[in-house]
Amino acid sequence: MLANLYIQNLAVVEKVIIEFGDGMNLFTGETGAGKSIVIDAINSIIGGRCSKEMVRTGEKKAVIIGTFQNLLEDVVNLAKEYDWDISDDQLIVQRDISSDGKTTARVNGMPVTISNLKEVGALLVNVHGQHDNQILLSQEKHLQILDDYGNLEDLLDKYRYHYSYLKKINSELEKINSAQSIKSQRIEELTDQINEIEQADIEEGEDIELESDSRAIKNSANILKSLNLAHESISGTDDTDGVIDLLNDAVAHLDNATAYYDDIAEPTNRLRDLLFEIKDIAYDLSSQCNNLDFNPNKLDAIELRLDEIFKIKRKYGPTIEDVNNNLKKFKDELEKIEMYDVRQNELIVSQKAEMKQVETLGAKLSEQRKKTADIFTKTVSDELAFLDMKGVVLKVMITPHEPGFNGLEDVEFLISTNVGEPPKPIHKIASGGELSRIMLSIKNTLADKDQIPTLVFDEIDTGVSGLAAQKIGLKLKQAAKHRQVLCVTHLAQIAALADEHFKISKTTLKGRTFTAVTNLDKKGRIEEVARIMSAGSITNLTLETAQEMIEKGQKV
Repeated sequence: MLANLYIQNLAVVEKVIIEFGDGMNLFTGETGAGKSIVIDAINSIIGGRCSKEMVRTGEKKAVIIGTFQNLLEDVVNLAKEYDWDISDDQLIVQRDISSDGKTTARVNGMPVTISNLKEVGALLVNVHGQHDNQILLSQEKHLQILDDYGNLEDLLDKYRYHYSYLKKINSELEKINSAQSIKSQRIEELTDQINEIEQADIEEGEDIELESDSRAIKNSANILKSLNLAHESISGTDDTDGVIDLLNDAVAHLDNATAYYDDIAEPTNRLRDLLFEIKDIAYDLSSQCNNLDFNPNKLDAIELRLDEIFKIKRKYGPTIEDVNNNLKKFKDELEKIEMYDVRQNELIVSQKAEMKQVETLGAKLSEQRKKTADIFTKTVSDELAFLDMKGVVLKVMITPHEPGFNGLEDVEFLISTNVGEPPKPIHKIASGGELSRIMLSIKNTLADKDQIPTLVFDEIDTGVSGLAAQKIGLKLKQAAKHRQVLCVTHLAQIAALADEHFKISKTTLKGRTFTAVTNLDKKGRIEEVARIMSAGSITNLTLETAQEMIEKGQKV
């Protein structure tokens, strides 16, 4: 249960601490006093959406802290899963909302994600807000309500698993079937491309080597002339000395000097080594000149090969590496296409198996929904009768269709509010007050199926009065026998039934608005119930009536 709630800088609330009790906790107050702020605060600590507009004007952030005690086993297990310290058997949930719109959440001091907050919040609190009645106006929600009541989530999950897998198989089969129509043409295309690349038989770097050979042949005369001149400069001619002759003379002179001066020995040896190296170079140049073969016929063959490589690269390149990569890709695709028949047969077998699962699970789901609908209809009708709607007939219309994500049927709630009138869709005939009571009946029906310890009702009595309002109050009081109920109301009949009664009031001080929450004592409760009853000033009679209502409420 929610033991207490701390609210700071939320909307017009500067700072409030609310200590809740077991049973029925009621909130009342004049219109605009800020009753919805308490609901907003509770929603925020169970993972609801928050915005920067919720932060009190001029403040940096809003802080909401809720303390939950007497934790159920599901909450304890979840806390252990996330390593939240619950040694004192309580969860302290905090939500901070900054003025720039950022929010943070903590559980027992540890940072948590909003997803975690929603997960634990769903086990702690069930909030029925003013706008939840709109659920009844959306047919898509009716199926979910029925499945929730029948505890059909596991069966639906199994059905959806096989249905989704069947959709995946059908999609792949559709692609294969489409590909089959162009299979022969594509095989021919791929075969031609593979043959063209393989017949070219291009080696990595071959184009670079051929281009080098081509340049050499085209410039053969210049190359030969340069090699000869370089050789003559090194080896000399009949008329001139070359580098070798000059170095021989230099080495001889240095050898002569070395006989008298030892320090010349080292540079002399270095020069001698250089002379040997230059002689090797001269020999290599001479060999190059003798062995060069610049056959013009060879150039034609090179140019033809380069042209062939260029065409292949332009078509499948731009580089030889790209050509080879495309060759592998073409081969892989060809192999895959050739395996289409095998894969197609595999998928057809899987399709039949999954379709059988979908039909079997779908039929089981349909059967359970029909059984659930009968029980649901009777239970909700009993609730409606208690809420002064005895003449209302509720019907669950189940319409079969082809397998879909949610099963083999659609579900819609129909009602008849007048005897003799056929049931019609809720959104066409239900008034606001009727919607509130129908939704409360459904909420009570669903509540019997879970163990959520705290139920929150935000103005569940909208659109009702008189005996119907009293019946709603009694139903809330009944729920509060086994769980904690928090309820915002504007009706005296309901307020008189409170176990704990909180008054929300608004004051203005120095141009700022402040909202306070007061836990009323006996005298305060009587005055507040009298205020709600009174159309004008509070009289002794209204005070006496309020006291009588409260005393009767304590005996319920």
